[in-house]
Amino acid sequence: MSVTFDDFNLQSDLLEGIRSMGYKQATPVQAQAIPHILESKDLIACAQTGTGKTAAFLVPTLSKIAEARFDFTSTLILVPTRELAKQIDDQVEGLSYFTGATSIAIYGGNNAQNWDQQKKALTSGADIIIATPGRLIAHMQMGYVKLDQLKYLILDEADKMLDMGFMDDLMKIINQLPKERQTLLFSATMPPKIRTFARQILQEPEEISLSISKPAANIDQRIFLVYDNQKLKLLQHILKDEEVQTMILFTSRKSAVNDIVRSLQKLGLEADGISSDRTQDERESILQRFRNKQLQVLVATDVMSRGIDVEGISHVLNFDVPQDAEDYVHRIGRTARAATSGVAITFVNERDQERLVKIEKLIERELPKLTLPEDIGESPKFDPVANRSFGKGGSSKVRGGRNDNRNKEGGRRTEGRSGNKRREAGKPRGEKPAEGQENNVAPARPPRAEGQPQAARIEGEEVKRKKKRRKKPANRPSSSEGGGQGTSTAAPTAGAE
Repeated sequence: MSVTFDDFNLQSDLLEGIRSMGYKQATPVQAQAIPHILESKDLIACAQTGTGKTAAFLVPTLSKIAEARFDFTSTLILVPTRELAKQIDDQVEGLSYFTGATSIAIYGGNNAQNWDQQKKALTSGADIIIATPGRLIAHMQMGYVKLDQLKYLILDEADKMLDMGFMDDLMKIINQLPKERQTLLFSATMPPKIRTFARQILQEPEEISLSISKPAANIDQRIFLVYDNQKLKLLQHILKDEEVQTMILFTSRKSAVNDIVRSLQKLGLEADGISSDRTQDERESILQRFRNKQLQVLVATDVMSRGIDVEGISHVLNFDVPQDAEDYVHRIGRTARAATSGVAITFVNERDQERLVKIEKLIERELPKLTLPEDIGESPKFDPVANRSFGKGGSSKVRGGRNDNRNKEGGRRTEGRSGNKRREAGKPRGEKPAEGQENNVAPARPPRAEGQPQAARIEGEEVKRKKKRRKKPANRPSSSEGGGQGTSTAAPTAGAE
């Protein structure tokens, strides 16, 4: 049985705003969450991205605000990224058009004007503050943020905030809020750390859980087994042969974003990239061009995998497999939104095959491994167990550089000039070859295609220099006897996103 927003006891002006935005039937998470929130109960809600959970907490909260007509900041919404803060702020503006409720998005950036605008809004007061933890703390330390009468605390994408290291910042903020409040925690996943955190800040919460870690059924998921040097050529093939309207291309390393963008632009494609290195103005400008269909491909890191709602994304492409299986679900959730269909393509090299197995286990289905086009070459064999040695010091070490196939093409590889000199002099090499590297054969390394980011050097690939032991002077005082440690490590902050 379908549930409409008219079935809830919502404030009349808010209902008018809901209708003007085209909302009719409530999604499952909205149908279950809204009654609990209207009854002023604390709530833990677990639902994946794209299920309508933002409206699930905004609609009942705005209804309460519209009825009470508070003259102070009543609601604080904490989020992990500036993009999500801005998106929620935009949604508040649409829903509350007829209620007069006000909101302000507080997030980091290098623009001094943004700081002044945020300070002015915080000083004059707004019904709802939507903020990233780091930037909110920076404002709170200045003394003009008044949250002493707060009624509602909402944490959206709580799992992502903890993953990003915001735990300490969250507790600093929460400890300064009134104890008597309604607290809502929304999360895409529910690992033990989230439940522990929830017990600290919620009181006798209701709990709902929907569609955990399952991609939408209308996403066509495809896997290509590739070597690194085949990725760009395969991407070019896909963009040429597939009906790609707009595509988000995800990479796990922000250092790779610019390389991939340049390679796509050389192919004559309209492409640009977003990462945390770009200023907020740049990110908003690029995202707007993408929304306006002025960009065919948007290259992004996982900062874009949550909280970005862009209509009509036909394809999501994972240039590499995300480290966490949950992030795969969030990435491909950018397509096939609002009952549409979409395509999700993932490139899997030898190192990432084990991660693919974890993804398939999480989503409880085996994904189809497609055959590469003939002009691209053969795929690596799908053998996660055998390929486990990649990146772990085994015989198939990958550095991300050029391909050294001289073992196969020219017989046994001769040792380098410096190595011959050592051997002629009768000097030891200084290190035993790694397992699987007998005869001093260098590990095979796939060729680095243009635009392909250089992978990090892996342990065991270089000969380590031996450190000479130095005798400690007998009369030298120990570090604990005055003077302290010679080095100190500053604790990293979560950052003011």
